[in-house]
Amino acid sequence: MKTAVISFTDAAADTAERICSRLAGSDLYDNRKCSGGVKSHMAEIFAGYDRIVFVCAAGIAVRLIAPYIEDKTKDPAVVVVDDMGRFAISLLSGHIGGANGLALEISLMIGTRPVITTASDGRGIESVDMFAKRCGFVIENMQDAKILTTIMVNGGKIGCISETGDRVHYPNISDTGYEGCIYVTSRTDGSLYRPHCILRPKNLIVGIGCKKGKDRSQIVNAICEVFKDNALSIKSIRSIASIDLKKDEIGIIEASKCLGCKFLVFSRDDVKGVQDRFAKSVFVESKVGVTSVCEPCVCLAGAKLIVGKACIDGITVAVGRLIN
Repeated sequence: MKTAVISFTDAAADTAERICSRLAGSDLYDNRKCSGGVKSHMAEIFAGYDRIVFVCAAGIAVRLIAPYIEDKTKDPAVVVVDDMGRFAISLLSGHIGGANGLALEISLMIGTRPVITTASDGRGIESVDMFAKRCGFVIENMQDAKILTTIMVNGGKIGCISETGDRVHYPNISDTGYEGCIYVTSRTDGSLYRPHCILRPKNLIVGIGCKKGKDRSQIVNAICEVFKDNALSIKSIRSIASIDLKKDEIGIIEASKCLGCKFLVFSRDDVKGVQDRFAKSVFVESKVGVTSVCEPCVCLAGAKLIVGKACIDGITVAVGRLIN
């Protein structure tokens, strides 16, 4: 976690140095010492840091960051501390970016008073985006998340249907008669109550076997085809798994990067230990020394097989769901 701490005056510099000395991974930017001033570096600071702490008036911070604000899912956390070190104000990306938590952290470090203005926090409610962040879920649509959080802020009754068992921290959850519903699901089918917000858990493992030389697009397309046919969300992929013989297979490595997931490999001995649970292939055994690849690798990754082996243009794909 990289943090930029920015100051403008003598008093602010003292406060900024105190913060920097207690925040791991922080860099100090003193406006009086920066070539061209902090303003000339603001674009790279905004893009290059996860968190920004301004020690100055809030108006200065607002004007400096205004040209670079894009989206709450991308913007860094921004906190403003007055130069006397009395208040730590969560200014931007309070939830997903973590500015609310940073304001509290700074307050504990140097004795400031945290100022957090998000409606859900003021009421002691876990907003939908904070629920997603806590559990590592992907929010399908941020506007839907806002609508559900608004219902919660207004004290409305909501449903929470979760395939992982995780539930949002909110006292007014009901199984019936709700005004909106949160769905935690890796599936793309089914009848959903409106309004709703879909959260995608990272709980699917994709087992892959392939002929040598298959490229990224071929592997990604094969996975997408299997997921479409089985009404599963690509956003729920946690890892791709294969045998150690494929650990340097560029197509699988690049497909993992493209899908934003880990690439797990298992030894042939590991695969042999579980291969008898799955359909055997004499051809695969003659090539790699085991009777199956994709399905055993799903099992070895700790998942329960939900989609058996599919063969697409020299690529085998199986899918499993992690066991809670």
